[in-house]
Amino acid sequence: MAAIEAVTRKWGNSLGITIPQKVIRQINLRENQRIIIDIKPKPDLSPLRGMLRSAKSTQQLKDEMRQGWE
Repeated sequence: MAAIEAVTRKWGNSLGITIPQKVIRQINLRENQRIIIDIKPKPDLSPLRGMLRSAKSTQQLKDEMRQGWE
């Protein structure tokens, strides 16, 4: 079994998704093969945005991370 995250796209009067080649090979999918898809919408995490507070600014955190790259 494989799990993927996909974006729906308009396909005529329907919506469609594409399955990555890596997954097709992994589970040996073939054309016209019947499959079962368990559909779950991705949760909306936008209400959580901004809830974490830090004593340092974003710029200070970025500068600290970059110090390790030099």
